[in-house]
Amino acid sequence: MNHFANLAQGHPCRVYLEENQLIRGLIASINSIDIQNNNEEFKEKFSRLCRIEKHFARKENQLFPYLEKYGWRSPSQNMWAMHDDIRATIKDSRSLVDSDDIESLSIVLQNLFSYLEHLMQVEEQRLLPNAMQLIQEDDWMEMRKGDEEIGWMFDEAPTPYPAHSEEEYIHPSKDTKKRKLPFSLEDRLDLEEGYMLPEQINWLLKFMPVDITYVDENDIVIFYNRGEDRVFPRSAGIIGREVKFCHPPKSVDQVLLILREFKAGRREEAEFWIKFKEKFIHIRYFAIHNDDGEYKGVIEVSQDVTHIRELEGQQRLLDWE
Repeated sequence: MNHFANLAQGHPCRVYLEENQLIRGLIASINSIDIQNNNEEFKEKFSRLCRIEKHFARKENQLFPYLEKYGWRSPSQNMWAMHDDIRATIKDSRSLVDSDDIESLSIVLQNLFSYLEHLMQVEEQRLLPNAMQLIQEDDWMEMRKGDEEIGWMFDEAPTPYPAHSEEEYIHPSKDTKKRKLPFSLEDRLDLEEGYMLPEQINWLLKFMPVDITYVDENDIVIFYNRGEDRVFPRSAGIIGREVKFCHPPKSVDQVLLILREFKAGRREEAEFWIKFKEKFIHIRYFAIHNDDGEYKGVIEVSQDVTHIRELEGQQRLLDWE
């Protein structure tokens, strides 16, 4: 029976099963050897079989902890004891390998092979099928990384899992994987998508190549970003000031109209474009609402689009010379 036909190449479970296939092959090969007359061949095959310690170490340090995470603790106790019994039998075998007591060695080897076959059957019929049901995909991928530190019975490492994961490109719009965060959440703000430190939010807004002003639901200016090259000058004095007093008298009526329409829910956006100091300026206003649909203010976004309007054709490569 092919136990791993439906498992992806390199999956930790498939690797365990492939190692079992290797173990059975080594047992069959050792059983066919005349130990007395082909001692070097026997030692080479026996040495390869002793690499089963890698198989045990991955289970004990990788697989069992993940099973415990999902509430299945018996493998850590019962199967670990089986490992230790096999280790003791391997030790007995090693002590006889260089002796002339071929008969005793053969008896110990048959005991070892019997223990190994029983272990592999438990793995294939209970341990690994249950593990596939319990352990999540992200855990398997994380486990594979730890497996690499311990190693395998094979001469060469198995296929990477997921296959070619380092080269695979996933478009951000399609990337829904929830990752284990490589940074602490201490002092970070829990944003709708992501977590940022207050200073990171400040840097983001400061270096954003557009002017942003935020007016709250009471028509009070509560924020503007202080960029190096603002379209329209701002100063700290406007913070806390009513927005209608922050615009020239000739444009106040339009500002008040925008606020009324946004608050009434009749409009969500207003747009203007003007020429200002030989620049072409694009200005947009957006209504802000909370998750319950309540009006929470307006943001004004202004941008010098002079250069953007002059662009033609395409530029797909860097031009930094």
